[in-house]
Amino acid sequence: QVQLVESGGGLVQAGGSLRLSCAASGRTFSTLVMGWFRQAPGKEREFVAAISRNGGNTNYAESVKGRFTISRGNAKNTVYLQMNSLKPEDTAVYYCAASSDITITAARWGYWGQGTQVTVSS
Repeated sequence: QVQLVESGGGLVQAGGSLRLSCAASGRTFSTLVMGWFRQAPGKEREFVAAISRNGGNTNYAESVKGRFTISRGNAKNTVYLQMNSLKPEDTAVYYCAASSDITITAARWGYWGQGTQVTVSS
């Protein structure tokens, strides 16, 4: 099994920045594709970003491309989401996810964290 714990959420003004962290345990971290998802009230959970096992490849939802950056530090078993130029529309619970698949574009997300709230005020 894999355990994921998110941190770094909070309240920020529009245009500001936050960095989310997700610490993983229970599995060799370098074998996991990692991703971030978010869910706003009354909305479906949506994909935000993903990163390959050793950080060589990333992909992003179009809504966050150019503003958010996903990265990972395998020595720390942690994946990050740097969020810049935040908008009120980014307000959501952000979830860390992990996959034992190889490719990031068709990953099956079998492991999920509990989520961390991000609120962006206007």
